[in-house]
Amino acid sequence: MFKNLRAELARSGLKTIDLANYINVSPKTVRNKLNGVSEFTLSEITKIAELFPGLEISYLFDKADNSQRSA
Repeated sequence: MFKNLRAELARSGLKTIDLANYINVSPKTVRNKLNGVSEFTLSEITKIAELFPGLEISYLFDKADNSQRSA
């Protein structure tokens, strides 16, 4: 789930723990959110989007497998 977000994190050299620290949650919570066990809050989505200013939120949080990268 969230393949685009995972890809952009990897491109930026960020790991799950980095994202967890950035949005102020535990690494396990981030893993659960990335795996669809729980949902990102609006404030978390907004903060994550700030890490990738050239990318649309809809791209980052797309759950489909056929996304195109947009800048």
